[in-house]
Amino acid sequence: MLRPSYNDLMNVVNSEVEEGEQPVINSRYSIVLATSKRARQIIAGDEPLVDTQSNKALSIAVEELEEGKIKIVGDEEESE
Repeated sequence: MLRPSYNDLMNVVNSEVEEGEQPVINSRYSIVLATSKRARQIIAGDEPLVDTQSNKALSIAVEELEEGKIKIVGDEEESE
């Protein structure tokens, strides 16, 4: 079982969304894409943004997302 769960991660990412606004992410797929992209950055040499015991890039990326150190932006925000 994945810890934290996908639901926990979605709650963290959507925590800053005002009531009535559309959530930043709606699916597990968005979390998978975001964490895999960040893991590739870590593999390429970026420093982790969290103190961790893990040496696996994907685990580090998930921890960063859980702690709110990285954000998932929508397509509209990314193009700006």
